[in-house]
Amino acid sequence: MWSNKKPDTPQAAHPETKNLPVNPPPKPSAASWEGTTAMSTDAMRPIGATADRATARLGPSLHVKGEISGNEDLVIEGTVEGLVQLDERKLTVGAAAKLTADIIAREVVVYGTVKGNLRAKDRIEIKKDGSVNGDLTTARIMIEDGAYFKGSIEIDKSGEKESGAGSFSRTSATAAAGAAPKTI
Repeated sequence: MWSNKKPDTPQAAHPETKNLPVNPPPKPSAASWEGTTAMSTDAMRPIGATADRATARLGPSLHVKGEISGNEDLVIEGTVEGLVQLDERKLTVGAAAKLTADIIAREVVVYGTVKGNLRAKDRIEIKKDGSVNGDLTTARIMIEDGAYFKGSIEIDKSGEKESGAGSFSRTSATAAAGAAPKTI
């Protein structure tokens, strides 16, 4: 009686395992570029969001000399010498990164070392282990305790006026229209 059940159970399990190997062959055939990106977290975002929020990465073993420019956010973990220009995007300088470069971006966050001038339309952040030796030009600045900074800071209000983020620009626009400004 027990011997009859043992062969039945493995035989029932074998057809299921035969079905499992049939499913993996489509995965390897789809394991082209599309198959690998399907597994990434970017593939889980809507297509529009992925294209709008694309982030590039330069790994710690990469050394770049020259100019980097583009239209996507960038995380640098390696070494860069030259110019980094990401006008409307965010640059993150990783903890292991060493940049000897001038930087132009919408937002710059520094965890590593930068020697050069930084110009950010929105803001610059120097984190606690970050180091910047150069001049900063930005609308907003944040330097954490423990960070190293040597240079000058120029607060550029023109970027704030363009975005209309300032409450003063709204108040003056209301007053110019002839209406009394509201007190908040």
